[in-house]
Amino acid sequence: MKKLKKSIKITFYLLLILVPLLSVSISPSKAAEGKGVVYFAPVEDAVERGLEKFLERSIETAEDNGADYLVLEINTPGGLVQAANNIAKIMRESDVPIIAYVTKHALSAGAYIALNADQIVMKPSTTMGAAAVIDQQGNTAGKKAESAWLADMRASAELHNRDPKYALAMADEDIVLEDLGVGKGELLTLDASQAKKVGYAEAIINSRNDLLDYLELPDAEIRNIEVSFAETIARYVTHPVVVPILLSIGSIGLVLELYSPGFGIPGILGLSSLLLFFFGHMIAGLAGWESLILFVLGIGMIIAEVFVPGGILGIGGILAVLIGIVLAGGSIANILFSILIAIVATIIVSILFLKYFGYNGPLKKIILFDSTSNEKGYISSVTKSELVGQTGTTLTPLRPSGTAIIGEERYDVVTEGNYIGSSRPIKIVKTEGSRIVVREIKEEEN
Repeated sequence: MKKLKKSIKITFYLLLILVPLLSVSISPSKAAEGKGVVYFAPVEDAVERGLEKFLERSIETAEDNGADYLVLEINTPGGLVQAANNIAKIMRESDVPIIAYVTKHALSAGAYIALNADQIVMKPSTTMGAAAVIDQQGNTAGKKAESAWLADMRASAELHNRDPKYALAMADEDIVLEDLGVGKGELLTLDASQAKKVGYAEAIINSRNDLLDYLELPDAEIRNIEVSFAETIARYVTHPVVVPILLSIGSIGLVLELYSPGFGIPGILGLSSLLLFFFGHMIAGLAGWESLILFVLGIGMIIAEVFVPGGILGIGGILAVLIGIVLAGGSIANILFSILIAIVATIIVSILFLKYFGYNGPLKKIILFDSTSNEKGYISSVTKSELVGQTGTTLTPLRPSGTAIIGEERYDVVTEGNYIGSSRPIKIVKTEGSRIVVREIKEEEN
């Protein structure tokens, strides 16, 4: 019996020792085996504030999970300068080495993002450059903005010991690079072989596996960071082209709702567009609850103005709505331009709607829109236009008013200003309401 108890104890202690060892040997992590972990994140389409929020999350994910590298797969035509600057700042502060992998195009703001990576690698037949700063109308930005952008491009190139003249040539068309065939009036765009030649790409890589070999992590675990549904919406609605469209649809929808009875499709579209605008900007980290609260408060004040006339509530409501939208917009210049487009579009659509459909909205029940006109049967006083041209005789002298006999009726008449004696022939020349104007008939008129 004692031997049996002793055997059980020994077996129990052996299990306590072996189970952890077995679990480690059966389920070893790839990182523990020295294979490494590499995260891949897409940098696609326009560079905007939604992308900024996504890349911030990507870097945090890579850091929290002890990644060896974070690879940004870049294919973008560029975008907002402010968003690119913020992304560059996040990249510089990253604890995980960042690789810019140009898979097709890294143009404008995309080239700037690539320059802030620890290394740049490119697929064959890809390009990087053409980074002039322009405004929303496609025109070259002002001297101040250009100077700041050139300074940013220079600093990004020098960050990793790259010759800054090529970065400056990407943004300044006055720089001539004879060795690359770039003349005055042209912006530098490097292909993969040129980028490697001038030190703007460390390697030309065909695939992810080749990239892992280049990083000396051939067996590393690849982890993809996907854009979430909310981030997709945020990237879409913060696009500089989409913002004015959303604001225009929102304002037009709400205004047309005032022109039609009940609450229907225009109101639903308007509210949906504006809520989408605020939701996307909140997800992107551009807007807080204060901007949405200001907007809702403003709408409420505008509605209250209908029932409490005076103008103060209406003006305050409009200001609250505009401030709420501006606070949510991120860039003041961009959002003010978008608001201007929305206002112009709303005015044009409202005029056309009123012209062809008229007003049938809820205000019709509390505001009198009809006018009292003669055509609708409203007559403020009886006119006697049928008397014009008739003749008669003065009953009393007209100084200049008096009485005359027209036909068989007596009328109070007035001359055009001159004196007419009694029993003189007269002719009615015009009537103005109940006023009858006469003129003496001279003998030569008979």
